[in-house]
Amino acid sequence: MIERNPGCELDLGWLNNVNINLNAVNAAVTDLLNSRELKNEHRAAWLLRAITCIDLTTLAGDDTASNVSRLCLKAAKPLPEDLLNELGFEYGSDCPIRTAAVCVYPSRVEDAVKMLTKLNLLDKINVASVATGFPSGQMPLKTRLEEIRYAVEKGATEIDIVIDRSLVLTGQWELLYQEIQQMKEACGPKAHMKAILATGELGTLNNVYKASLVAMMAGSDFIKTSTGKESINATLTFGIVMSRAIREYYDKFNYKVGLKPAGGIRTGNDAISWLIMIKEILGNEWLNNELFRFGASGLLGDIEYNLFKYVTKYYPVSYEFTVG
Repeated sequence: MIERNPGCELDLGWLNNVNINLNAVNAAVTDLLNSRELKNEHRAAWLLRAITCIDLTTLAGDDTASNVSRLCLKAAKPLPEDLLNELGFEYGSDCPIRTAAVCVYPSRVEDAVKMLTKLNLLDKINVASVATGFPSGQMPLKTRLEEIRYAVEKGATEIDIVIDRSLVLTGQWELLYQEIQQMKEACGPKAHMKAILATGELGTLNNVYKASLVAMMAGSDFIKTSTGKESINATLTFGIVMSRAIREYYDKFNYKVGLKPAGGIRTGNDAISWLIMIKEILGNEWLNNELFRFGASGLLGDIEYNLFKYVTKYYPVSYEFTVG
């Protein structure tokens, strides 16, 4: 288990020296997109790795206990058994091919805990919950903190908090730092905290970098791009900026903070591009679900489709394969 990030004192001097080179970031994105395409067993291996990094998510207004149960079943067995067997694995207590977590609203945490307990996988698949007025974060701090405590009390082992974007846009870094610190405290000694920055609403890449640093200084164990509800969600541009902030924080304090892109990652190619970016900027130590996650609901279907094509050598038709 990766050591939790304890945070550090707010360093405004560090923030004031942030200056992102947009041309360099854009060039890095172009290089990633033009990198050599992976094929055959190498591509299949990266797609299987991607599955193990997914936070399988349902955040709909009509979520029910049965929806969450189905989500847990899919997290436990993300691929059809015959397809998994062809890839050299079989389902069992030691099978590594399962998603990293299921992610639900606080009111559905108890449903997820019950189902994963029934499947004897509560120690294998994390229960993540969004909190703090998701997705806007525009609620009184007291209410946001109570929402975290409620989710943890019901059994959540990971909390995806949303920051108040207005504090970034108005440069209120001290207040942002203090709020995130209190959120980390509300998570208690066991639940890991992922700070959602909503990068598409922060205005500039400088703000994305600064918000990343403040979240880490305040003790976030992960920084996450988006809620998935913004008009602009996870992009490689944001990912590169956030990854470089994570690298700088690690170089300075020797604590590893995870990255979670969320929203808009729908294809196996998308997933592989993110994994390659992580490998190049942060290294192999980050290529696991303790330090990297995808916030996705539709990604798994496309990965399953691609793996079916790899194993059978032909594209599935509607009556033998259902995406999603």
